[in-house]
Amino acid sequence: MIAARIAEGAYPAGGKVPSVVELSTELGIAASTAQKALTHLKAEGLIRTEVGLGSFVADGPS
Repeated sequence: MIAARIAEGAYPAGGKVPSVVELSTELGIAASTAQKALTHLKAEGLIRTEVGLGSFVADGPS
């Protein structure tokens, strides 16, 4: 679902992705599930993380 939102532009390139807590609340899922999703998206190169700042949509292929 998060990847789809990135693809449709709901989270634009360079834009901030909601936090784990925000995603879990918004999607009605456990925080651990939201964290796993973000970890997967990072491994796929769709997002990047910055310690202390959060996760952001990747600007392009990494």
